[in-house]
Amino acid sequence: MIDNLTTSLKGKNALICGSTAGIGKAVAKEFAQMGANITLFSRNEDKLKLVIESMDCLDNQNHRLLVGDFNHPDSIQSIIKKDISQGNTYHILINNSGGPKAGLIVEAKTAEFIEGFNRHLICNHILSTSLLSGMKDEAYGRIINIISTSVKQPIEGLGVSNTIRGAVASWSKTLSFEVSKWGITVNNILPGFTDTERLSSLISSKAKLSNHTEAEITKGMKNQIPTGRFGLPEETAKAIAFLASPAAGYINGVNLAVDGGRLSCI
Repeated sequence: MIDNLTTSLKGKNALICGSTAGIGKAVAKEFAQMGANITLFSRNEDKLKLVIESMDCLDNQNHRLLVGDFNHPDSIQSIIKKDISQGNTYHILINNSGGPKAGLIVEAKTAEFIEGFNRHLICNHILSTSLLSGMKDEAYGRIINIISTSVKQPIEGLGVSNTIRGAVASWSKTLSFEVSKWGITVNNILPGFTDTERLSSLISSKAKLSNHTEAEITKGMKNQIPTGRFGLPEETAKAIAFLASPAAGYINGVNLAVDGGRLSCI
């Protein structure tokens, strides 16, 4: 039993979405260092190729890429169906996509909710259910959704994102009940303020909507964090890597915040 409690991912196949930058890219590189075979999935083929070139292959892994736009769920379904029909199976799925744009919920258009719902919940569902058969056959599965701390504590000025993230969290918890009997776990990572392009964009938006500079906005955000700094994508990737490993087989249906202690709720 103890021999199976490894944090190695050697021999495991992982599908990582949104993997050209930020946390998704950090996860891909971390998994590769741990011995996994990586399939990157995003819409920019040139950026995907650059990420693959930077990834570890010391265990003779086979790294691949899939190109698709998560704003079009039907296309994502066709791509993953074709991929599986070619004999590809996965032990690990990282659901991750760029968040909805910032803005007050009272000013949000209906189309923004539909777009966010499709990009996150619907695509997550398509990929997860498509990969379940292979995970069942292997008696091993890890579905990890990169969401947001807004699942526990809504973030001011992110009306659509708060709404969509909450829906994904409820979907994930429900799925975790249903698939665990096959050795499959479903968990959510809730990144806090992490030093990514997404955070830079949010800071810029907040500055434009206020009478403050980006430097002032940044200082105010860091003041909310007990550790006094933004997180690194690599730090979140480390937490995700553990949840993806055999050692985390008894962790199921959780929302794990990686936020420097910013959340005020338990």
